Amino acid sequence: MEHLIGGAAAVLGTICWLPQTLKTWRSRETKDLSLPANLLILTTLTLWLAYGLMIAAWPLILGNVISILLVGAIVVAKLKFG
Repeated sequence: MEHLIGGAAAVLGTICWLPQTLKTWRSRETKDLSLPANLLILTTLTLWLAYGLMIAAWPLILGNVISILLVGAIVVAKLKFG
């Protein structure tokens, strides 16, 4: 049961970044996005990834790798267009 809950959390936690990432890159509008907040989120995701790697928890690893890519794309967009 814990694997189902972990998997669901990983999927939902990852999917939630997709709309913002797509909107940011399509519109190239980043003035309302906070760079410090997104950098903090990126740091948090990286720490969760490290933790997932340490305990070999695949839902944490996979979800955080994808989330890091999505939030990283938002940070790059903010730096490029902001």
